[in-house]
Amino acid sequence: MRTLQNTFLLFIITFSLGVFQIHAQNDIFEKLQEIAIIDQKVMMPMRDGIRLATDIYRPKTDKKVPVIFSRTPYNFNSWGDGEQKTRTAEKAYEVVQRGYAYVVQNERGRYYSEGEWDILGIPLTDGYDAFSWMKDQPWSNGKIGTLGCSSTAEWQMAVAALDHPSHAAMVPQSFGAGVGRVGDYYEQGNWYRGGAEQLLFFAWLYGVEHDKYKPRIPEGATQEDLIRISRFYDLAPENPPVDMSEALAHLPIQDILQNIKGKREVFDKMVRRNPNHEDWYTGGLYHDDMEIGVPSFWFASWYDVSISPNLALYNHVRNNSKDQFIRDNQYLVIAPTLHCRYTRATANTIVGERNVGDARLNYNEQIYSWFDLWLKGENNKFKDNTPRVQYYTMGTNVWQSSETWPPESSELKTYYLTSGGKANSLYGDGRLSIKEPDSGNTPDSFKYDPMNPVKSYGGNVCCTGNAVKGGAYDQQAMETRQDILVYTTEPLEEGLEVTGFIKSKLYVSSDAKDTDFTIKLIDVYPDGRAYNLDETIQRVRYREGYDKEVFMEKENVYEINLTPMATSNFFEKGHRIRIEVSSSNFPRFARNLNTGGDNFDEKEGVVARNSVHHSKQYPSQIRLPIVKR
Repeated sequence: MRTLQNTFLLFIITFSLGVFQIHAQNDIFEKLQEIAIIDQKVMMPMRDGIRLATDIYRPKTDKKVPVIFSRTPYNFNSWGDGEQKTRTAEKAYEVVQRGYAYVVQNERGRYYSEGEWDILGIPLTDGYDAFSWMKDQPWSNGKIGTLGCSSTAEWQMAVAALDHPSHAAMVPQSFGAGVGRVGDYYEQGNWYRGGAEQLLFFAWLYGVEHDKYKPRIPEGATQEDLIRISRFYDLAPENPPVDMSEALAHLPIQDILQNIKGKREVFDKMVRRNPNHEDWYTGGLYHDDMEIGVPSFWFASWYDVSISPNLALYNHVRNNSKDQFIRDNQYLVIAPTLHCRYTRATANTIVGERNVGDARLNYNEQIYSWFDLWLKGENNKFKDNTPRVQYYTMGTNVWQSSETWPPESSELKTYYLTSGGKANSLYGDGRLSIKEPDSGNTPDSFKYDPMNPVKSYGGNVCCTGNAVKGGAYDQQAMETRQDILVYTTEPLEEGLEVTGFIKSKLYVSSDAKDTDFTIKLIDVYPDGRAYNLDETIQRVRYREGYDKEVFMEKENVYEINLTPMATSNFFEKGHRIRIEVSSSNFPRFARNLNTGGDNFDEKEGVVARNSVHHSKQYPSQIRLPIVKR
């Protein structure tokens, strides 16, 4: 009897939740219909005749209104598996009730949009043509703002360089996948870091790339037809789930998608390019020889995959734009979260395993105030009320502000690597010291076996499925490995704020023609917990630039300058500063097989004996941006 009662109770609860969910869904659509004119599956024409599927939500008013525009490769269809989806409706309601038209569009080749999709290779003119079409609509006031995170942000920078007169403002969030080359970074859309492949796109493409042989909507289908069809035919194929931690271990890496039966035409082109290949410069990526002509409100986060190049791009526009007006209208927010997780911060924000405190911020208020200024022309004192740079300092767990990035009070302080030649593992004798090394050179050496790489544990990542967890995790167990060199300061006698770019220089040698070196910056607590802050890598063949490959010779010592890291972290009194040096961080980065070959088409690696030198002649070092208090 009790079992029957429990079963009946479970049925009632499940039924009630279902009714509540249906009611909530109906409620948002009813609320949206009350305030908005809804025009879905509008096929917006591009200059080459291709039409892009577009949904338009605009206020019920006779007045002309500004537009907030999101273009995306992701599915925003209102229906899926026979059920209404509320996410787009919720966003549309948020935008429309503030007096804007909300326009969301699929990139060419995605879902109902015509043409062929090519990540990072979509014509820039698609964005320009969309602006022109929206500007000319009778309900538009001609002012357009762009908004989006990740792949919905990546296209904004390069299109902004086209300087369309109606593109009045943009809000790119977690936008690193759109950054090609900026300063020291040759990311090429997050494909590389320091010349080593980042494997995030290897996993991401499996989940999102559609087959070119998918069913096509016949030419001439009416808008009514498309809306009707979309109720049961959402064009959102799903690949079978795979264990990405296992999939990314496959060699050669050029066959990873083939091995899991993924679509690979786009991937096959990209995996064969080196970091400075000419094809990176013909698609939709932004490069620092392009002039951004749009007021911009940038959003980045400490544990995102491309935090450092994101900040470098902000600085590039802020400091180098030819137009003083554009330089003066760049703003930046840096949150202590994972990729695109800004609004998920709570009173006790946990990033990985570390509690970074109350990291909430009034994001919507600031974003819409920004758009009100540029799209409506409101004198709302955004500039008076909003700091130029807002950044969250972990450790003290507070939001801070500055007129520059890094803050003007930040000064680089050099910490030198030193040891008695046995810095291997947490139990070695590696130290970080502000004292310059003496003349002796007792290098630290380790064997790097690409078949047994150092596993990624936490970090500044996204989009790798179950292969890597993002955020701060205690690294102590990892640091027992002999192929990780560990250098640590003495306990700090007073607290120390590190805010800005972190630069590192290593003097290295190897018995291999080519190898990688990695660095990880860590905050060590008095009880031994060791939380990672940022990480980077350098493929040694590119130490003299990404336009050439220069291989190593045995016994020679080479200087390598790793791409800068970035953070804002307060190391409390009694804490210690630590760096790890190794030759792998996998599968965050692809393994270097140490052969000097192409790497992407190789299955067999060789074990390298790698060394880090530290002496007066070879002063391996890390330079930390210390904020004066």
